[in-house]
Amino acid sequence: MKYIRTNSLKRLFSLKRRSFEEGGANQHGVFEEDNNNDSFKIPSVAERSQRPSWRSFSFEEIFVATNAFSSENLVGKGGYAEVYKGVLKDGEEIAVKRLTKACTDERKEKDFLTEIGTIGHVCHPNVLSLLGCCIDNGLYLIFEFSSRGSVASLLHDFVDADANLPPMDWKTRYKIAIGTARGLYYLHKVCKRRIIHRDIKSSNILLTADFEPQISDFGLAKWLPSQWTHHSIAPIEGTFGHLAPEYFMHGTVDEKTDVFAFGVFLLEMISGRKPVDASHQSLHCW
Repeated sequence: MKYIRTNSLKRLFSLKRRSFEEGGANQHGVFEEDNNNDSFKIPSVAERSQRPSWRSFSFEEIFVATNAFSSENLVGKGGYAEVYKGVLKDGEEIAVKRLTKACTDERKEKDFLTEIGTIGHVCHPNVLSLLGCCIDNGLYLIFEFSSRGSVASLLHDFVDADANLPPMDWKTRYKIAIGTARGLYYLHKVCKRRIIHRDIKSSNILLTADFEPQISDFGLAKWLPSQWTHHSIAPIEGTFGHLAPEYFMHGTVDEKTDVFAFGVFLLEMISGRKPVDASHQSLHCW
């Protein structure tokens, strides 16, 4: 695969902005909830036309919003990115994902394009909303800020730090599980182009103030054409303890890849145990 360099990125987003102004893109339907039960209802109109709401941010905007990317604003860090909390001039709280220099420029651009090309075309309450991007002085993705952090931090970090903190109640766990399932169903079945996330885990499920889950981090996501039954991928990427056997052994990717990882996520929610313990034993083996 030939990677797109920075100048090409600028031309790409210039063309995208122009095309968005000329015509709208599809927005896919979401679940309607019955107040009397928690069953799924497929919307009567699966697709609605609406222009994408994400925009191009200037570097100055996000620099000021994050207080010059202050360490005090750092709320998350992974292998290829750091996430900073920021506040725009209008008071809106944002999360700025900055791709780090730990990987090559080609890898950074590939992950950047993968994520924006995927999440930039989805719209669902249980999928993290993309507000925009910035390609000046680096590569940045700007999202809505999830005030309660990730499910993983709520299940493990806070409990480890404060033994007196009460565990998450069952009603909240149920709400998180159902909401995550809705988000996955949307990605697999409702989107015009099927999306396989490939990295469903508690640290990638963020929570709003009212504990509504939002699937995040689409850096490993893959489009799966409707006529394909699966996708064969190498090398194997993902998180140990969440990899489906057929994916780990043969590189086979389809909806079941995410369903297996979701099953591990449910075990973690129910048991309160980490996906991989200190002895490196997987939760699904336990």
